[in-house]
Amino acid sequence: QVQLVESGGGLVQAGGSLRLSCAASGRTFSSNDMGWFRQAPGKEREFVARISRSGDITYYASPVKGRFTISRDNAKNTVYLQMNSLKAEDTAVYYCRILMPTGWADYWGQGTQVTVSS
Repeated sequence: QVQLVESGGGLVQAGGSLRLSCAASGRTFSSNDMGWFRQAPGKEREFVARISRSGDITYYASPVKGRFTISRDNAKNTVYLQMNSLKAEDTAVYYCRILMPTGWADYWGQGTQVTVSS
């Protein structure tokens, strides 16, 4: 089992930026793709971004393309989400997630709250 700890959320005005971090315990971090998901009140968790094991391939949900950038530092067991040009619709709790061979793992960290005012 891997422990995930998200951080970096906060309150920001529309058009602003935040950088989220997800620190993972364990020694197999580099063996898996990682992703960011988010959940707004009353809504299901939705996919935001994914990054390959080596960090050379990324995927983004359409609403965040061109605004968010996912990256990782395997030496630090950390995945990041740089969020620019934030919109009110980005308000949610953000979680990182591990992609297992059978699909996304069903365990989560505590998440970090992102609130965008407008």
